[in-house]
This record gives sequence, C-alpha cells and structure tokens, in this order.
Amino acid sequence: MRLLVYLAERSGEVVSIDELLKEVWAGVIVTSDSVYQAVASLRRELGDDTKQPTYIATVPRLGYKMVAKVSEAPPAPVPRVPRRGGQFVVAISVVICLALAVAYGLRGHGRAANSIAVVPFLDLTDGMSHEYFADGMTEEVIDKLSKEPGLRVAAPTTSFYLKQKPIAIVDIAKQLGVTYVLDGSVRKSQTTYRVAARLSRGDNGLVVWSETYDRPSGDMLWIQDDIATQVTKAITQTAAR
Repeated sequence: MRLLVYLAERSGEVVSIDELLKEVWAGVIVTSDSVYQAVASLRRELGDDTKQPTYIATVPRLGYKMVAKVSEAPPAPVPRVPRRGGQFVVAISVVICLALAVAYGLRGHGRAANSIAVVPFLDLTDGMSHEYFADGMTEEVIDKLSKEPGLRVAAPTTSFYLKQKPIAIVDIAKQLGVTYVLDGSVRKSQTTYRVAARLSRGDNGLVVWSETYDRPSGDMLWIQDDIATQVTKAITQTAAR
C-alpha cells in the first residue's frame, strides 16, 4: 500500500527505483528486487497489463509511472491517507485497498492458487546466437498464459529479472509467490528449431509436465506463437487437475 499511495501521489510522474527504495522502504535495507516484486504484486491484484497498462506503466531505464487518473475524494466518509504537510486522499487507494484485502483474505499470505512464473528460456544454440528468439519465446508464453481466466502470471519484468540467475525452482516460487514455475530452452539445427518446456511445482520443485516441440525454421513469429499456444493449452490442463 505504501508503494501504491506513493505512486498515486505522483500520478503522471516518472518515479525512479532509487526514489522508491528511499521513500517507500525508508530505514529498511533491501535491493531493487523488492520494488520489482511489489510492482508485480500490485499488477497481479489489479489485473493490469504490462503492455497496455491501466494503472502502473514501466518507463524503460527510468522507473515507473502511475497512469491511472487519480483525484481527491470527498472529505467523508472516505478514509484519508496521511501525507507530509497535511492530509491527502487518494480515491483509487480505497478501491485497491479493498481488492488487496479480499485477495489476501481469500488466499492468506501464501502462494496464489493456479499462479505461475515463466523463467526466461535458455538459448542453447551453437554460439548462443539466438537469444532474441528465446526471449521472444518467453514473452509469447507469458502473453498467452496471462489471457487464461483464473491463472495468475508473474509480469515479464519480474521474469526477466531472473534471467541467468542460478536460483532454484523452489526459491523462485517462494520469492514470487506462485504455485508453478515454467522454464525451457531453445536449440537449433540447420533447418529446425527445438523448444523444450518444463512445468514444475513451486513447493517441491518436482516436474509435473514437460514437452519438446520441433518446428522447421522460417517465420520465427509464427513458430513462437504456435509453440506458445501449445504450451499454454497443456499448462492450463495440468494446472486444472
């Protein structure tokens, strides 16, 4: 809520991560990862889309910006949020406070049911020269999964922060508060792309589903879309069991 209120108080302004760490996490020693996690959590609760944000927009290399319209609420009976130099009321914070309260009340403080994080796919091609394809594959899978009703998906910003970091599946799930973690890899022969995907439980790291997809090299966007669709279909069926 402190993060939400701080962004709302500066609606329309770009707020840097350093500023957020200084103001929102004042007196606490944390890293920028805390900001990424908190923003990702807010977006999940709000159902916000990182590509077409309604509430919080990412400004590359600069920080975050509240893009939702924020206005002062009537003096009563809306609860007031204290601000330096007086009392400041953010109408949007009341709505979101209720949303957060309901969400956490329903699921407690553990992992959200049917939630997933997609770890950036590894580029295992010769010379690791197809990282752009692996990253595009990751983005496409996240986009497809995020459109599935009842499935919570960690934001791309959060997922890509984990790129090339040696973190165990269980730790990733605990850190992001998800029940499943999807990882994968991309390989390529002269004429074929091979994409491997694997779904693991967040509580014990056990693999519950895996598949390998071979597609002739050609239209990379079509390959990414086709495989992402197949992965999403398989995952939603597995998560529903």
